[in-house]
Amino acid sequence: KMMAAQVPSALPPLVCSLPEGFGVAHRRGLVRQPILPVTAEPTFSFPKYLAKMVKYAREPDNATKSCKARGSDLRVHFKNTRETAFALRKMELGKAKRYLEDVLARKRCIPFHRFTGCIGRTAQAKNEGSTTRQGRWPVKSCEFLLNLLKNAESNAEVKGLDVDSLFISHIQVNKAMQQRRRTYRAHGRINPYMSSPCHVELTLSEKEAPVKGEQEENKECRLNVFQRAKANRRALTQKSA
Repeated sequence: KMMAAQVPSALPPLVCSLPEGFGVAHRRGLVRQPILPVTAEPTFSFPKYLAKMVKYAREPDNATKSCKARGSDLRVHFKNTRETAFALRKMELGKAKRYLEDVLARKRCIPFHRFTGCIGRTAQAKNEGSTTRQGRWPVKSCEFLLNLLKNAESNAEVKGLDVDSLFISHIQVNKAMQQRRRTYRAHGRINPYMSSPCHVELTLSEKEAPVKGEQEENKECRLNVFQRAKANRRALTQKSA
């Protein structure tokens, strides 16, 4: 009979020299891919093209006499906000705030010029210069724009601008990414129920004082043929008299 080989009860520990950068996996021997040595915390350099965090569609002519405000992804309808912003363009800051407050109080309305589908008519729109008399009172859009105007006014005060001489030199409303919801229909169907948020940006600028031109002495006035003939007849009548 063959004698069974005696197997030691405890195997000696495996001793091997590993190259630098390698590790030992749990219960699976050597790791084939090298493990990079741990170094200091990685440094992240901010890209130059992202140094300017917010980009406006239009820059003011005089940046030292202007201030900005912006709202992104505002949960308010784009079409109503666009028409409200269109009514505020080139308006003084104080007049714009009073106008929005009057719209909230139903004393004045916002005339609709572009998005006029199913827009009712009101006599208040005629007072705002509308030819079609189509207007509404978008409460939520007025509240958002009023808060944005107050934000821009605070920026102007921090910047040291004259608040009384500010006017809206630029205001723009852009569409934002739609947010998705669902509505349940008959026969087990589901239809999309999307919202239409928007981005709003505006710029307030100080009014520049008008510069009076120098009056040129002995300024010759150009006359046409009829004016010269009339002047000659007048001179002849004076001589004859």
